[in-house]
Amino acid sequence: MIIRSATFLKSSVQMDQLPTDNLPEFAFIGRSNVGKSSLINMLTAKNELAKTSGNPGKTQTINHFTINKEWYLVDLPGYGFARVSQDKRGEWKQMIYNYLTQRTNLINIFVLVDLRLDPQKSDLDFINEIGSQGIPLSIVFTKSDKISKTAVGVNSEKFKAAVLESWEELPPIFTTSSEKKLGREEILNYIEKCILEQAV
Repeated sequence: MIIRSATFLKSSVQMDQLPTDNLPEFAFIGRSNVGKSSLINMLTAKNELAKTSGNPGKTQTINHFTINKEWYLVDLPGYGFARVSQDKRGEWKQMIYNYLTQRTNLINIFVLVDLRLDPQKSDLDFINEIGSQGIPLSIVFTKSDKISKTAVGVNSEKFKAAVLESWEELPPIFTTSSEKKLGREEILNYIEKCILEQAV
């Protein structure tokens, strides 16, 4: 897939504020500070499309970006640690849950996982919850350039094994580096494939 245009459309905090034109949507989510904004900017080849920050919890709304005027890339608030109140985290959780379970034109959710870390309970819990709801998901390992090639292989297998404790088979998995543009073509081609299958 070639990205010809990528523009910010709107931010929403409630379901009735979401776009109504029913274009296919692909959502991105992960623990706070997993590198989501950097990945979105890498995929769209626009360095400042999504706002990057060293402070966890930067994304606090459902953000829609129009890609090629054909589909939406959706940036969701992170889960896990964020410097906000318990009440605010509860609001985010409900907002995300409503979106993921009620949005009929949501085609796939990409769950971002920091490949530098051992399997995190929050990641596994989220993946298992989404899977139990029958929502199509893919796993995206981020920050692969921050560790050695050996560690990439070891940590990938650790996480896959942890997922397979609850899953019969693995969902699609992509290994990425925002700095090295690793995984860009694979993810975009997967999105294109999903859109074509949806249109049949």
